[in-house]
Amino acid sequence: MAKIQEFNELHNSKEIFLLGNAWDLLSALTLEKEGLKAIGTTSWGIANSLGYADGELIDFDRHLGIIKSITENVKIPVSADIEAGYGEDVETIVDNVLRTADVGVVGINIEDSLKKQKGLREISLHCNLLSKIRTALDQNGYKDFYINARIDTYFQMESPFLECIDRAKVYVESGASGIFVPGLTEDDEIKEIAIHVNVPLNVLSVPGLTNCSKIKELGVKRLSFGNALSDKSIAYLEKCARQIWESKDTSLLYEDDELNGL
Repeated sequence: MAKIQEFNELHNSKEIFLLGNAWDLLSALTLEKEGLKAIGTTSWGIANSLGYADGELIDFDRHLGIIKSITENVKIPVSADIEAGYGEDVETIVDNVLRTADVGVVGINIEDSLKKQKGLREISLHCNLLSKIRTALDQNGYKDFYINARIDTYFQMESPFLECIDRAKVYVESGASGIFVPGLTEDDEIKEIAIHVNVPLNVLSVPGLTNCSKIKELGVKRLSFGNALSDKSIAYLEKCARQIWESKDTSLLYEDDELNGL
């Protein structure tokens, strides 16, 4: 419970909360070592590391095993990205959330995108799901567990802004601790959503939306970088492997300048 409170407090700091996203134990330990105050897993990164695309294609037990290995080996709080919950019905998703809480995480990201088809879960259905999750967490000793409700209107709709605000308001009423809106990039829209939603707003780092000081001025409380670090690491690995093979020379592995250029 102490870590849950610590995680909640990070969202209320005077400084923006920069959440580091990990995809395996090594990346989590590295983020912790370099000073990050908390870790969020990235489902995209985890899937990639196992040879899958994102989208709940991994068996949930396998996904949860990676999350568990991270929580057992880092001292800082860990929040888990569980996509849309890895289930087709409310009961399965709620059970998966409780199982995730049981491995020691302090919160979850859960999104309103559908996985078997394009589109978003109908608002009332998603509100019911969030409410059931909150009730189950409270009843099982996880008071103040952080539910970061991800809204995917900017990924799924041509005119996402007003729908995003509507969903954000009712998700909070249904038990969400925070709102996460990936794809939100326009300053005016970020400000407006931050004003209308009375919980911390989380945005996703993308080109042009990277500077914590600037983002803080827009009313954002939390910035995460999702799969970007994972993708950067894979790209660097591919670059090194290609150069080694093409040159038939491994010297680049021992050149500090090459490594420092990452």
